[in-house]
Amino acid sequence: MPAEVTNNTRRRALVTGAAGGLGREVALQLAARGCAVAITDINAQGVQETAALLRERTGDVEAIVGDFTIEGAPEAAVEKVVARWGGIDILVNNAGYGVIEPFLDATFKAWTRTLALNVTALAMACKAAGRVMREQRSGRIVNITSPGSRMALPDYTAYTASKAGVDSITRAAAVALAPYGVLVNSLAPGMMDTEMQRSTEIDLARAAGRNDLQAFLDERTRRIPLGRRAEISEVAEAVVWLCLDSPAYMTAERLNMSGGLDKD
Repeated sequence: MPAEVTNNTRRRALVTGAAGGLGREVALQLAARGCAVAITDINAQGVQETAALLRERTGDVEAIVGDFTIEGAPEAAVEKVVARWGGIDILVNNAGYGVIEPFLDATFKAWTRTLALNVTALAMACKAAGRVMREQRSGRIVNITSPGSRMALPDYTAYTASKAGVDSITRAAAVALAPYGVLVNSLAPGMMDTEMQRSTEIDLARAAGRNDLQAFLDERTRRIPLGRRAEISEVAEAVVWLCLDSPAYMTAERLNMSGGLDKD
């Protein structure tokens, strides 16, 4: 148990992008560990489905439907958590967006949408939660980044640039909040079976003129040194570890979980 919490403290968490995939699994695992969990996403149906699953494990669920790219939305979500439970102990910034576009054909709309959600909204959520955690003098923020933040991917530049921004924000927020006992770290998961990953790879195959999607996917999987894709559940376990169990002296860290694809 981390030094900043006690065994009888129920930690209050907010997970973004929790309508499905990794965000949903993180929320469920946090609930299984006894946390009160708030979830948010632009996908109303997915939010309600996740909320229903959470209610099977805990009565403390706050479901928030909203677009974090709208000014004030990240702050409003944090305010709802504080209004319900009196504070916030955990923020998991999992919401993300990305499209496949050749760099020389990049559109303003896709570029700005990607950075608005992956960078600006994440920064505002960190700021809002960080202010509450500063007063509490405790808390943990986990930002989901990507191995792509350190790779040259000319068909996915807006996304990789945004994740490089996440890396930078994580370091800055960690230093800003360190004097108050608040830990800020990030996790860079590799390939896993999520809706966003599938959509991205379909677009990558199309851009490469590959008609046999399964062969394309198998080829990409073989490039992973561990020889397989990550299970959503095991990536979520690593996120939860950062939220609850990692050492209280660990902050500004980028945890690499890519099966050896990205090498620190």
